[in-house]
Amino acid sequence: MSNGSVSVAKVAQVLNLKNFTPDINLKKCKIISSDVNRPALQLTGYFEHFEESRIQMIGNVEYTFIQQMSDAEKKTRYDAFLKFDIPCVIFCRSLQPDEIFLEEAIKNEVPVLGTDRPTSEFMAELIYTLGEELAPCITVHGVLVDVYGEGLMITGDSGIGKSEAALELIRRGHRLVTDDVVEIRKINEHTLIGTSPEVTRHFIELRGIGIIDVKTLYGVECVKEKQQIDLVIKLEDWKKDADYDRLGLEEEYIEYLGNKVVCHSLPIRPGRNLAVICETAAVNHRQKKMGYNAAQELYRRVQANMTKSDDEE
Repeated sequence: MSNGSVSVAKVAQVLNLKNFTPDINLKKCKIISSDVNRPALQLTGYFEHFEESRIQMIGNVEYTFIQQMSDAEKKTRYDAFLKFDIPCVIFCRSLQPDEIFLEEAIKNEVPVLGTDRPTSEFMAELIYTLGEELAPCITVHGVLVDVYGEGLMITGDSGIGKSEAALELIRRGHRLVTDDVVEIRKINEHTLIGTSPEVTRHFIELRGIGIIDVKTLYGVECVKEKQQIDLVIKLEDWKKDADYDRLGLEEEYIEYLGNKVVCHSLPIRPGRNLAVICETAAVNHRQKKMGYNAAQELYRRVQANMTKSDDEE
């Protein structure tokens, strides 16, 4: 599980922010909340219910209010505002912090950043980025592939053929997200996002051959940085006496971080083409999401045929 924090340095890098306080180590400044705050009331001196753990954003409203203050008022208001344990302050719309603000920020070790983007537009992207970075995270042994836009995660015991199935899917035009280790983040109650650890990104391990670089061998169109997890295929050894689902009238699920994901158990035996089966499972799942279920349609036809036979008798 993730520790629930992200450095200001990483957010600044992802969102391409300018740094007005280069002497402050952004890596040591941590963000623990995905919410943001526009400190209009705080700049007037009102600090009741002030959420100091949030990123503070300065837009046109706050900036024009600041410009009306005298230097003495600025120093008093800035000092009262910046002495809180604020992760950082971001100026939007290419607005420039004044010298007094920067002096107080450096004194209190509060990073000051900037962006050229409009305040509301940037706020939406910032909240989404923080939501991803601060989301609960677990790691799962498996392979994640984008198949026709569906996030297909293949799990199973070591050596059962997960990487080989993923490689064949890549050769058929689909995209690899991660092999061996899948980092799963819970974005909300309905969405799980899978990514790869940075160290193993774009690599696949094939027993007997070793490590291959998918991006180098097959091109950038065959890899992807992240993907929503829509379907799980669990590979397992074929058991003669096991009762496998042959119709699919009822969905089976697996749970990650409290979210349920459709899961199919796929028995492995010689002669089965795993890539084609996985590809078909992804397309069939997509069709179900669009409102068509082949198993239910077959059941409806059988029922209609039985009713027709009874009427003829």
